Amino acid sequence: MGADHELAPAQAETWESLLAVLLWLPATLETRLKRQGLSHAEFLILWCLTQHQDRPHTMSSLAELSRVTPSHLSRIAARLEKQGLLVREPDPADARYTIASLTAAGSRKYAEAAPGYYATLREHLFGRLTDEQARQLGGITGQIARSLDPRAS
Repeated sequence: MGADHELAPAQAETWESLLAVLLWLPATLETRLKRQGLSHAEFLILWCLTQHQDRPHTMSSLAELSRVTPSHLSRIAARLEKQGLLVREPDPADARYTIASLTAAGSRKYAEAAPGYYATLREHLFGRLTDEQARQLGGITGQIARSLDPRAS
């Protein structure tokens, strides 16, 4: 195998570490959230709606904000709606669109789950970094995310 088909040793080590974080941190968060009766994807939808309550969200804007496909969001929203945590209604300005909103129960569920979620992030991520390292990691991951974002094309 030629050198252009392999990673340099330092790159391979970095990739292995990053891969472990990409796989294990979401799994750890998922386990924590399951105790609250939520999947990680469901929590992230509640988080998006909580963080951006200042404007209505069409399903397509919520899919973009939460970085899931519209079909995946539809399945997640159906589960949240069945639990009474979210409602979907036709957009009064344009009935071709559907608006997603948190219910009071959805806000409470988010408020119940968020402290454990953030404690897990502090335990496994931010608590292991200095403020400077956290800023550097944010810059690095932001640069990578922008290169992968289909909206950036």
